Amino acid sequence: MPKLKTKSGAKKRFKVTKSGKIMCGQAGKRHGMIKRTNKFIRNARGMSVLAEADQKIVKQFLPYN
Repeated sequence: MPKLKTKSGAKKRFKVTKSGKIMCGQAGKRHGMIKRTNKFIRNARGMSVLAEADQKIVKQFLPYN
């Protein structure tokens, strides 16, 4: 069986932890920061764990993780 290809868009956007969870960047931080509260901006730093239903979808694009 040939090697499976990883989707290059998913490779750039998601990271898999040792326990197999998918990490992704926080949404809502590209523009319009002036209307966001300071609390939202502070809490949206870094990466967050993807929801379980979405993890199943993303794992199809990352076959060897």
